[in-house]
Amino acid sequence: MEHLVNQHVREIQVSGIRKFSMRVAAYEDAISLTLGQPDFPTPEHIKEAAKRAIEQNQTVYTLNAGLLDLRRAACQFVATRYGQHYDPATEVIVTNGASQAIDVTLRTILEPGVEVILPGPVYPGYEPIVKQCGAIPVYVDTRETGFKLTAEGIRAKLTDKTRAVLLPYPSNPTGVVLERADLAAIADLLRDREIFVMSDEIYSELVYGEQGHHSIANEPGMRVKTIVINGLSKSHSMTGWRIGFTLAPAEISQHLIKVHQYSVSCASSISQFAALEALTNGVDDALPMRAEYLKRRDYVYDRLLAMGLACEKPEGAFYLFPSVQEFGLPSFEFCLRMLETEKLAVVPGDAFSDYGEGYIRLSYAYSMEALQEALDRMERFVQSLR
Repeated sequence: MEHLVNQHVREIQVSGIRKFSMRVAAYEDAISLTLGQPDFPTPEHIKEAAKRAIEQNQTVYTLNAGLLDLRRAACQFVATRYGQHYDPATEVIVTNGASQAIDVTLRTILEPGVEVILPGPVYPGYEPIVKQCGAIPVYVDTRETGFKLTAEGIRAKLTDKTRAVLLPYPSNPTGVVLERADLAAIADLLRDREIFVMSDEIYSELVYGEQGHHSIANEPGMRVKTIVINGLSKSHSMTGWRIGFTLAPAEISQHLIKVHQYSVSCASSISQFAALEALTNGVDDALPMRAEYLKRRDYVYDRLLAMGLACEKPEGAFYLFPSVQEFGLPSFEFCLRMLETEKLAVVPGDAFSDYGEGYIRLSYAYSMEALQEALDRMERFVQSLR
């Protein structure tokens, strides 16, 4: 009966990130830098809010779009932090994590035969959904532009079938951010075209430069066509709570909610009350985490350079994406051999599209002690190849 399963689903491969992280279990004393999951616990006041919600029997369905108070808090948060302004009643949907927000968005705006422009390398969670919609992913090679998707790169891929452009910045896997000038140039290109922009801003609170996070939704003429994806997984160390958001004009949100409600009805009520606490009394919870990530970034980056590995210095998220092309090994083989000989797991670059081949992704969402030992092991492995 397998042949009757949807063809697009049959062709989907298990995420390369998960493939490699699962291999680690077979190696005793292995260190894994594979998952993009904060190593900080969810702040105590957020957990206490969830307990209160349970004790008060707040365990029933919420509105499909989520608790109105939570949507208000989300709107206040993005307005204060990023200058984004949305109506909580009609322009915000609470989702089961940013992943579901991405799924809902793409299933709402795509149809068979249309094209979606996205940067390569890129997080592997977009392409499978695009293909399930019968749409066509069109990659822009960003390896020569510091891993930034540029207006020029987008222009070269535009056709009369282009339906959407994906802007996943700060970037997983590279940590690169788009500055205001980058976004302005893309806005100038797309402003008068009937093309959606999906801006995945899940790492928006983890931007290290003084310029902070900027959203293309704030560029003149772009709010009307932009769907912003955000959530609390990275900012508040709430990956397992599964709370994300779509923020989009009412005329788009009225269609997003239809896909959302028939998919999950609503996000977990308990998680929503926890999220409400996060966005009211925990608006600055990310700041000490970000400060610690910055220390780790500098440490890991300096160690990689000392090893002679070329690497863009990330300005956001908690990843580095060094090149291992000099060793002449496919990235998967490089990672497998390092796991076998040094018991250190990182993610092969080809997990992030063909444009990631020749690179590896390290997550530094781990303790400094773990990072020090991991980089010692990597240094031994790199030296053994030279």
